[in-house]
Amino acid sequence: MPETLEYRKNPDFPNRYISPEKLFFYLQTNYSDHIVKVGQSFLEKPIFRMTVGNGDIRVLAWSQMHGNESNATHAMLDLLEIFKHQAELKEELFSKISLNFIFMLNPDGSEKWSRRNALDIDMNRDFLKLSSKEFRVLKKMAETGNYNYALNLHEQRTIFTTDGEHPATLSFLAPAEDHERTITETRKKAMAVISRIYENLKPEIPNQIARYSDEFYPTSTGDNLTKMGIPTILYEGGHFPNDYKREGTRKYYTIALYEGLKAISELNGSTEKWETYKQIPENKETHFDIIYRNVKLNTDFECILDIAVQFKEEILEGEEEISFLPIVVEVGDIGKKKGWKEIDCSGKTFVCDKKFPKLDEEVNFKII
Repeated sequence: MPETLEYRKNPDFPNRYISPEKLFFYLQTNYSDHIVKVGQSFLEKPIFRMTVGNGDIRVLAWSQMHGNESNATHAMLDLLEIFKHQAELKEELFSKISLNFIFMLNPDGSEKWSRRNALDIDMNRDFLKLSSKEFRVLKKMAETGNYNYALNLHEQRTIFTTDGEHPATLSFLAPAEDHERTITETRKKAMAVISRIYENLKPEIPNQIARYSDEFYPTSTGDNLTKMGIPTILYEGGHFPNDYKREGTRKYYTIALYEGLKAISELNGSTEKWETYKQIPENKETHFDIIYRNVKLNTDFECILDIAVQFKEEILEGEEEISFLPIVVEVGDIGKKKGWKEIDCSGKTFVCDKKFPKLDEEVNFKII
């Protein structure tokens, strides 16, 4: 962790799940001078923009475009908490940049802990059709705000690693603007920022920072903002060892957000050392949450196989934290893929109300 930054977790938001109403009340109570309502969702929930700083470098950032990706919202809330105690750090940063941060772009999806909005639209693929009411708010700001940089803040699944062994706790991307993935000056500016983040965080979480695939998506947000000439940095918060509540990810996401803003304030459009971006390992899809190895089914012939399980996240009505539902996602030969947890079932008994586990359904068996 950078010596100048003392990480603090915002005590008002201890859980991974953040209800829109609680967030909005908190912002209106504590930051009324810095926020303004810029739109509303399909279900008429407000969308707030926070403005911090008066510098010449204009930055647009947003959280929870996907409702079940709360780490960026936490990171901004934690950063605000840090700045309460380190005012000089805040003044130094925000004398150079002006940050417009959209909290919870998808409040309808956030409330039900869903990637998509209330109309089941993935807003990250809605840049051209503008089918979602919420995304129009972001696009209008991007088109009219004269921004120098954009931060597209997301989370990724637990399936990714940096090297087949270590989880990709943080991944970054300077999105392509064409199918050829041309490295333009706009992309180089984003790559330079990511390179700074990587170099400063690598000592803290070695082997846990990756580079996301730069395949071009014609309808996606980051690719189109890059085409518009806005250097866009994609953040992806991922798995941290033995930490499905993503407390570790939350911490390093917060630090990475600070490091990104600091790099922007220092580089100010420079592409210095952008080539370091190429040294960051690419995400590898190598893991499941759990693998049961060598399971002998209760069949009339010998059948020994592996069962892979992924946790499905859901929020139950009246609850303030997400639950994890184990779902069978693969049965048979898992190949070279690994599990964050592996259970060797050799010599053990498979107990189930059926002869075999059901794909895409909740785990309904025991190994004894």
